[in-house]
Amino acid sequence: MSIQQQTPGIPPSLPEASIPVQRPPRKRRPAWFRTPQTFIGRLILVLVAIALVLLFLYPFAWLISASLKPRGEVFDNNLIPNVWQPQNYVEVWNQLPLLSWIFNSLAIAILAAVTVAVSSSIVAFGFAYFKFPGRGVLFGLVLATMMLPGAVTMIPIYLIWKDVGLLGTWVPLWGANLFGSAFYIFLQRQFFLGLPRELFEAARLDGTSYWGMFWRIAMPLSIPSFIIVLIFEFQASWNNFQGALIYLNAGSPSGYTAPLGISYAMAMFNPASGGHGDYQYVMVASLVVTLPMLILFAFGQRYFVEGIATTGRKG
Repeated sequence: MSIQQQTPGIPPSLPEASIPVQRPPRKRRPAWFRTPQTFIGRLILVLVAIALVLLFLYPFAWLISASLKPRGEVFDNNLIPNVWQPQNYVEVWNQLPLLSWIFNSLAIAILAAVTVAVSSSIVAFGFAYFKFPGRGVLFGLVLATMMLPGAVTMIPIYLIWKDVGLLGTWVPLWGANLFGSAFYIFLQRQFFLGLPRELFEAARLDGTSYWGMFWRIAMPLSIPSFIIVLIFEFQASWNNFQGALIYLNAGSPSGYTAPLGISYAMAMFNPASGGHGDYQYVMVASLVVTLPMLILFAFGQRYFVEGIATTGRKG
């Protein structure tokens, strides 16, 4: 007998030809590709998604095409211009005070977004941390304000700004945000409820004030939801045509915001009003005004997804 056969625990040697060759595992197809039914269903979903994407991108593609056309071809509905006129992007700055409109909208949108984000966060922290009698009822009344249509409160709010003598200024376009927004309060409160309460209790034991708890603990941990509020309100203020039309009685077109200015340009170029129908400049202005929102969502996408995913979580 060989040594391997005499020694227990040592398997006998095998011929080299009898050793099984280990082959790499075969790549399995995805679960949705294994059967024809799931593959066809998945293919249909992909085609529907592509069709919806193209449907939503068509207006933006039309806008880009119209901004590159001469005066007589703006509304011919061709995505590829017959005559390319890129100088529209240079001439628009001479035809319209577009830079002033963008600056006005940018300043108002920043003021509106920052004030409503900070004020709503303060109120939301109070509802999330403090426990007092009637807290649920008071929070329900705050949420009930969202049920009121804007047309119901439009005239009373206008009379308030008229009595304080602020009509024709920027203040009515962002001043009400100093008192918070019911939707943003609800959004921030849900995020604050997901924070461990032990953090605040430990801070209180160390002598931290309530404001210190909010500013040094709650706010750094709620950056995603805070940025969500900033993006939402910036977008709402940037596109606020009705508010600018009601409150912004500017002495010259250079004092308009971007939405109001584009509406003014449409009326100015209208042939019925004595214009020459140079709507290609309106298309260029509309495209330029859209770019800040695209840039904002591109840079805030990570916080946007994270804030939406964690806001509804309650600890």
